[in-house]
Amino acid sequence: MFFPFRPASESRYDLLSLGECMVRLSPPGHGRIELATNLEVWVGGGEYNVACALSRLGLRTAWVGGLVDNPVGRIIENHARQAGVDLSHAVTLPFDGVGRAARIGLNFTEVGTGIRPSRTIYDRGHAATSLLKPGDVDWEKLFEELGVRWFHTGGIFTALSPGTAAVAGEAVEAARKAGVLVSYDLNFRSKLWSSDEAIRATEPLVPFIDCLFGNEEDFQKSLGRRVEGVEEKLDDLPVASYREMVRKLAGEFPGLKAIGTTLREVTSATENNWSAILYAAGEKRFYQGPRYERLIVEDRVGGGDGFVSGLAWSLLSGDDLQCAVDCGTAHGALVQTTRGDTSQVTASELREIARGGSARIVR
Repeated sequence: MFFPFRPASESRYDLLSLGECMVRLSPPGHGRIELATNLEVWVGGGEYNVACALSRLGLRTAWVGGLVDNPVGRIIENHARQAGVDLSHAVTLPFDGVGRAARIGLNFTEVGTGIRPSRTIYDRGHAATSLLKPGDVDWEKLFEELGVRWFHTGGIFTALSPGTAAVAGEAVEAARKAGVLVSYDLNFRSKLWSSDEAIRATEPLVPFIDCLFGNEEDFQKSLGRRVEGVEEKLDDLPVASYREMVRKLAGEFPGLKAIGTTLREVTSATENNWSAILYAAGEKRFYQGPRYERLIVEDRVGGGDGFVSGLAWSLLSGDDLQCAVDCGTAHGALVQTTRGDTSQVTASELREIARGGSARIVR
């Protein structure tokens, strides 16, 4: 087994994630926000998406973040209940009737098509998760008393406020102390913070992280590690240069056991080439997932979370690393074939596609 997980029999949760979950509002199809006469309601957030996917795939998961005691907060609660994600450790704040003190963050997302890219507009000021502070969550109880096998968080949560950055540090340190595997998705968002702010907050967390995820922009903007040959527009990833950067990073932080990234080549908003790679630091070896040429994209949001969750599900199920990377890559591709942020994939579908199954009709 690549990671020495805590035994399932001694753990209440296979995976616990920490992050913000928002309500997403999208025009039907590929419509424009400014001309919309109705909006679809979806639920999602980088870290929440991982817990939701693993629950759907049959594992025991929980999510920690901020909620508000009002009908919008209950949209998230209902979604989690349907998916089987435990929210009993989330921090629920009272609603003041206006949202000045705390509210559920919103995002308005257009699903692009052809030459028009997808776009997201945030409306997440004063969001409940951004108000979390150290001491709000009993990490010792979660990690040591109840038991968690895998803990996942990331840069979106860390970026929300000084309080969430401190909570991220508190959480990864407690998880490492308890022997819980820790993964972190860098997920740099320029609308949330600057590169300098991201680097100052992220570098102290890396010694507590076992598995680190990010694309070329994430490593550049969140850790200051430049991939040689990548232009500022970040249109193309020279994989050989990326691999060299990853090897150097693993050498600087010997606690890192694995570093992964998705490989996306954008032909158009609705057609991408898709794959992923993972570096196993102990073996000094890269594992490559299957390459999906001309993947037809229904909704690209959540593809990276799909890779992380597919990989985690496979490893927690006892698979070897190559199988896990194949499952992660396949799951990331499958997530992009449906609308919304969260996975609608079943375990049997994932196994079939990861093994090279075709898209012929099933009947």
